Amino acid sequence: MLMRLSTFAVLIGFSLPIQAQDSLISYVDPFIGTGGHGHTFPGATVPFGMVQLSPDNGRGGWDWCSGYHYSDSLIAGFSHMHLSGTGIGDWLDISVLPLTAPLDDTTQRITMRFSHDDEQASPGYYQVMLNNGVNAELTATERCGYHRYTYPDGSTPIIRFDLAFHVNWDSPTETHISILNDSTLVGYRYSTGWAKVQKVYFAARTSKPIVRSILNDGQSASDMSDMVETYDKGKGASVQLFFDGNTHQTIEMKVALSMTSYDKAIGALREIPTWDFNGIRKAAENKWESELQKIKINTQDDRLKRIFYTALYHTAVAPTLYSDADGTYQNANGAIKIMPEGTNRYTLFSLWDTFRALNPLFTLTQPQRYTDILNSLLAFHDENGLLPVWDLSTWETNTMTGYHAIPVLADAILKDWPGLDAERAYEAMLNSAYQDIRGVPDYIEYGYLPQDKAGGSVTVTLEYAFDDWCIAQVAKKLNKTADYATFMNRAKSYAHLFDSQTGFMRAKTSDGKFVEPFDPFWSEHDFDKSQYIEGNAWQHSFFVPHDVRGLAQLYGGNDGLNSKLDELFAAPSEMHGENISPDASGFIGQYAHGNEPSHHIAYMYSYIGEAWKTQERLHEIVDSMYHDRPDGYAGNEDVGQMSAWAVWSIAGLYPVNPASGEYVFGSPMADEVVFALPTNKTFTIRTLGSGTKNKYIQSVTLNGVPYENTYIRHEDLLNGGELVFKMGAKPNKRYGRKPESWPGKE
Repeated sequence: MLMRLSTFAVLIGFSLPIQAQDSLISYVDPFIGTGGHGHTFPGATVPFGMVQLSPDNGRGGWDWCSGYHYSDSLIAGFSHMHLSGTGIGDWLDISVLPLTAPLDDTTQRITMRFSHDDEQASPGYYQVMLNNGVNAELTATERCGYHRYTYPDGSTPIIRFDLAFHVNWDSPTETHISILNDSTLVGYRYSTGWAKVQKVYFAARTSKPIVRSILNDGQSASDMSDMVETYDKGKGASVQLFFDGNTHQTIEMKVALSMTSYDKAIGALREIPTWDFNGIRKAAENKWESELQKIKINTQDDRLKRIFYTALYHTAVAPTLYSDADGTYQNANGAIKIMPEGTNRYTLFSLWDTFRALNPLFTLTQPQRYTDILNSLLAFHDENGLLPVWDLSTWETNTMTGYHAIPVLADAILKDWPGLDAERAYEAMLNSAYQDIRGVPDYIEYGYLPQDKAGGSVTVTLEYAFDDWCIAQVAKKLNKTADYATFMNRAKSYAHLFDSQTGFMRAKTSDGKFVEPFDPFWSEHDFDKSQYIEGNAWQHSFFVPHDVRGLAQLYGGNDGLNSKLDELFAAPSEMHGENISPDASGFIGQYAHGNEPSHHIAYMYSYIGEAWKTQERLHEIVDSMYHDRPDGYAGNEDVGQMSAWAVWSIAGLYPVNPASGEYVFGSPMADEVVFALPTNKTFTIRTLGSGTKNKYIQSVTLNGVPYENTYIRHEDLLNGGELVFKMGAKPNKRYGRKPESWPGKE
């Protein structure tokens, strides 16, 4: 839903959205996720771009992790780097704000009021009318933000750069501004926060000459009006740039970023060679249109289209570019590196989230870019000795559990991904599996992570077991027989924590005893104390995507697991404890869609002959957890994972085991979904009798032939063709009942 414009805003003459009626970007609403706890940002970016030019409200707090929350009415500036959907605030580098009068106190933080009636956003474009009368418009290229400010008559056009600006965990450690001439300035912002070392360089060029400037080093100000080269440095450098308001009411500005140097930032200005805001905006829109064309849906439900295409948009926001156009970058260790010719380095890897659905989606939607993304993981390994856990600005934040770069690489290797050195990746995987930190030695020694050795006993053990299964599959492919046996044995570690009396996975101490007392509803957000990370026993006991039938045997068979899954969805939607994790949200019973550990659970019914229950639950989850409003996500959007789940599930598929190459059938919700494949073929999912009441699969054909499996393999999908689902209002309990039709048979 594009925000409507006020009559006044239209009268002053700024451009309206450049959108054809049938364009897919017209269904994208960047405000979805900016309310509730979604933590997305509404500003201008291009797919996977280094620049995310977006407004910041200037407030700290969990719901301002992206810098902006829809509940707010203030703007403190437009900064050039933002995190999308995370639970920790960082970045917000190089903040800019248009003013109409100089600040007496140049160190003060200033905010402007605005109304959502005077604000709009679409892919590659953001606009807002500030209460000082300035109309701000933003667009972007990969490494450049493009500003257009239209000032009210009689005002003094001023643009302020504030390198001291920060919220939440981030704070500047050293900043610098240098004015080179009457239209160009450069600078840098070093900061610490979630990523302890961050270095961002910028170069800015204005369309009109700067007639005066006031620089400030965070402690004292100096007025430079003779336009010789000027310089300021400190922990909070800022500058006010003045323009001639008698002749110029519109000021445009390009701000280019580099993680390497001023010179590289100046070079990045070439991404915008002329002063053509509308042309750059149109180019950004075209890039987004090309992304959205990769998966097209046909439905009469415009609400579903807005949910689907906004989700698809969010899957292409991150990871973000980190290297310059020539592949050069400076990592968090201060080393200048260069990627192989023609390739790029990426950062912002929220792997605990994205390994589940986003990364498998990339193997269909990002045939060229994904090679660079995978090799960025290996570059991180080469520079740090281990694969990343949560890479931000090439710094290991060590956030969350598992070593989930492994399933990402394993999935790619098992799919024979071009440009990825399988042997090199395998050695990196082994290094993570035998690391001497993060509880791995104790996990290997005991067969599980004892709670008295480290926190997160259950979550860590189950996630390591899955990651080890992934290593085993790669070992098998590479004919490493001994390793295959070792890691298949480690993959069964989950069974050590199963308590047959309660039917839950429970934390154990190093003496082999379960931790007491036990309450399956108990949640503890302190990772050192918690047995279940960001959740409780209900949500975490089902994370065995590599061996669902092995899990079923612990419950006494498929009927036992079926009953436990039913209990999950019927349990009271409550959590106990004094420090309950806010990340567990979006409840249906104890299923918590607002956090990733639950994302595969509804599909588990299809592994035990109850596919109709998967179909039933999928409609309930999509209908209740995804909306075309600012609070459209049930929890943190989590850098594309929450959106990838929606893309897959609306299409009717899901990678329950994200390294198996199997996509399990759910309940397709559009009349037609067409994948434009890397093989230059198309794969069409057609639904006969689709509708909110017709949620149950009656029968399936693949290329006109009856199809009994409740899943399709990646290689079969890549062959192209047509998968047709006949739907009905009543469950066909015979469909998917035969064990030979189930996924995960190997």
